[in-house]
Amino acid sequence: MGISKYIKIIGRGKEGARALSREDSADLFGQVLDGSVTDLEIGGFCLAMRIKGETPEEMAGFLDATHQRLQHIPASNQPIVVLPTYNGARKLPVLTPLLALLLAREGAAVLVHGTPTESSRVFTSEVLEALDIPAQTAMKSIASGEVVFTPTELLCPALKRLLDVRRAVGLRNPAHSLVKIMNPCLGKALVVSSYTHPEYALSMGQTFELVKANALLLRGTEGEVVADARRLPPMEAFIAGVRQPPREAQTGPLTALPELPKSTDAQTTAAYIRAVMAGAQPVPAPIAMQVEYILQVLAHL
Repeated sequence: MGISKYIKIIGRGKEGARALSREDSADLFGQVLDGSVTDLEIGGFCLAMRIKGETPEEMAGFLDATHQRLQHIPASNQPIVVLPTYNGARKLPVLTPLLALLLAREGAAVLVHGTPTESSRVFTSEVLEALDIPAQTAMKSIASGEVVFTPTELLCPALKRLLDVRRAVGLRNPAHSLVKIMNPCLGKALVVSSYTHPEYALSMGQTFELVKANALLLRGTEGEVVADARRLPPMEAFIAGVRQPPREAQTGPLTALPELPKSTDAQTTAAYIRAVMAGAQPVPAPIAMQVEYILQVLAHL
């Protein structure tokens, strides 16, 4: 065993590296998750993929290996909306919990999953805790109108360890893309996924097509899956891997800006979300339109 044969293929630099097949990618990533390779090999894999970049076929193979090792969320009596959250707040408050609560208010079953990946940001888990939605400690089914937060280490401890490699080497690795597109649910689900750079929109969309996913893809807010509260980004849905007509981005000058919190800390953000849910503050229009679009896609699953 070992992954040195794969590192020889992917580790020859941006011009000399070759892509792996889906099957080889699944074998490689499975060995990484199983802990059957050395820390040096894991570091070599992470750095090689960072330089080369992942192809859709490789990401599909990584997903295959991950899904075989996940603890899955039990199937619900309706499609589950999956909101991955791995970036957190940097300059803007993290409003992924607001998106989750608005969807639940419309009767959706909502799974939020994630883990802190940096030390300098405010993460969704902190805001959810301030909203009295603690992290789950065991797998459970999700009811209509319920928001559940499941930490990555509960879904797959090995995936959490791979994400933490970033703290050691300072660079993202394929796990950071994978967690944004994986579906940890049994039964029907809609994965809401985001990208930060336009080139990722192409590769992520191709991966969703390849694995026949139900998904919604948008340019997120600082990497989070919630729409920018100031301006609606473009959004594109996939049903069983088939692209649907996109929701176009908002264009033209902004006529008004929402009254967002001045601070990004968890308590201030939670207080703002409570005010929005109580009707004391308006729902930012782009987030309201994102909720509407998600509900439209859910109706076709």
